[in-house]
Amino acid sequence: MLLIGLTGSIATGKSTVSTLLSAPPHSLPIIDADKLARDAVLPGVRTSGYDAIVRYFGPSTPDLLLPPDPETGLQHLNRPALGRRVFGTDPEKQKDRKVLNEIIHPIVRRLMIWNVLKYWITGHWAVVLDVPLLFESGFDLLCGGVIVVGVKSQETQIERLLARDKLTGGGEMTKEDAVKRINSQMTIAEKVERVENCWNGPRRKGYVVWNDGSKEELAVQVDEVMKKFKQGRGNVYTGFWIAMPVWTAMRAMLVVLGNWYRRREYLKRKAPVLKAKI
Repeated sequence: MLLIGLTGSIATGKSTVSTLLSAPPHSLPIIDADKLARDAVLPGVRTSGYDAIVRYFGPSTPDLLLPPDPETGLQHLNRPALGRRVFGTDPEKQKDRKVLNEIIHPIVRRLMIWNVLKYWITGHWAVVLDVPLLFESGFDLLCGGVIVVGVKSQETQIERLLARDKLTGGGEMTKEDAVKRINSQMTIAEKVERVENCWNGPRRKGYVVWNDGSKEELAVQVDEVMKKFKQGRGNVYTGFWIAMPVWTAMRAMLVVLGNWYRRREYLKRKAPVLKAKI
């Protein structure tokens, strides 16, 4: 089974690509890390990171919790308030973001692996890992292919993010808030560079789809990428891996080790450049 890592930056259209991949003719199962992350902080769930977040952020974030739910009495996290606490480039926000990720990522990782096993057992030829922080979290090491969704202008990102907030977040986000959120993640240019350097081999491929135009133009790019991913794969291939679990595990380990090696070599080549900028 092929694991396809899907990533991008905030408001580049990753969710649109995810929707295209889940619909015919592709009909791929999607493991949405954002949804898993929301599930990972639900109140009243034993495996949730909710209690750890409240313990760390609660004393210094008065509006961290929403009013009690009328039906359940549970207080959900105030996500905009938590976002203001962790998004930004100053050292304190970076520290808080690191703490938050250390709470959430292990839970998301467990949920993700469980879902991958479920889809593998049911015989899917490919599964999409929809992960905004694919490279930052190291989930790319698990993947046999990567898709990065990008736009060529940060202004486009800002406009889309503010428009989305008006629809779903109450319109409280300012342009400064939007810029902080965008700058808190790896840039599109960095993700494109990672694809070009780490995912250009004969077997493991990475592709960039640009979402500056219409949805129809984006769909054409996605169709072309999926044709390339499907080359050499089929039902016999999928069935073989299901029938040979030990070989599958060995193969998966080789994929992870290969991805780790290419990433290490890329970062070694990039290190002198980063030092020169400093």
